[in-house]
Amino acid sequence: MSNLKQLAQSLGLSITTVSRALDGYSDVSAKTKARVLEAAARTGYQPNASARRLRRQRAELVAVTLPTAPGHIGPPHFLDILSACAEHLALSGLNLVIAPVPRGQSELEMCRRFVDGQRVDAMLLVRTKRHDERVELLQSRDIPFVTLGRTESARPHAFLDGDGFAGFRDATLRFIADGHTHIGHVAGPQEFSFAHHRRLGWDDALRRAGLPTELVIEGDPTEHGGYAAAKVLMSGPVKPTAILCATDEMAVGTLRALREVAGGNAVSIIGHDDLPMSAFTDPPLSTMRVTGDDIGVRIALLLLRALGGEAPETLQEIHPVEFLPRASHRRSQRLAANDAGAQEE
Repeated sequence: MSNLKQLAQSLGLSITTVSRALDGYSDVSAKTKARVLEAAARTGYQPNASARRLRRQRAELVAVTLPTAPGHIGPPHFLDILSACAEHLALSGLNLVIAPVPRGQSELEMCRRFVDGQRVDAMLLVRTKRHDERVELLQSRDIPFVTLGRTESARPHAFLDGDGFAGFRDATLRFIADGHTHIGHVAGPQEFSFAHHRRLGWDDALRRAGLPTELVIEGDPTEHGGYAAAKVLMSGPVKPTAILCATDEMAVGTLRALREVAGGNAVSIIGHDDLPMSAFTDPPLSTMRVTGDDIGVRIALLLLRALGGEAPETLQEIHPVEFLPRASHRRSQRLAANDAGAQEE
């Protein structure tokens, strides 16, 4: 065995995992260490002493890049997740570094600088795209990483995701059971995996029920994006009586838009993410969230297992989505009841 790359290939492991196993890092499982050491002894592999010294200069950092917008860093619901993830990684001697991406700069370029500069041991990617160049970069560099959200990458990679397809399918079926036949969707940009899966769930339920699927408008996954999309949706010849919004932020913008159009206050709304502000909208927003209070911890565990050399296809979790009923998803029924009561008086 002439070099580290050939040893790693013979074991079906990454070069990073093999080098960590040889250097005795605690984040590599005992079983993996034993496999590597046995193969090295069997083939007579001898690591280069100077290279080994350099490898042992562990960064002890996991980086996550977050897009920025004026006034805040990244999608807000990520911050609680990242806080829990950071706390758990710290127990293993790793620090999570949140790297805001300035507007006009590329997340891909930031990832490249982190990896090629050997500044991090692993990376966490959020708000994945269906075809994500960041994933391709990290796979080509053979560095451990986990994504919050799936991709359509040909090669498997570690990820944690909510079942947005099932969540939006079930929410649409809930609207259908309530008697709605014109159900709109304020969708996120379809290059994002989360937005694509949620739209597919909405579309699937409508098609199975033989209902129209034309009432959909895409917008930025922000309050303003939801506002603009809802205004267009409500300006058409056929107006929805219920709307599913890809995110709570978009739902907040949609609620604002509905207050500005005739009949908008009777349109039922459901969002996704369970942002704290969703309980304080008018009316309080019915929404969805990924089940479990330990999503950040689950991500940390996946990162540690990836650093330990486990195969990416064994590090993939899809969590159910639960519905949180408040007032907004039954607006039409509530208003109809109020009108009937007023007429009786």
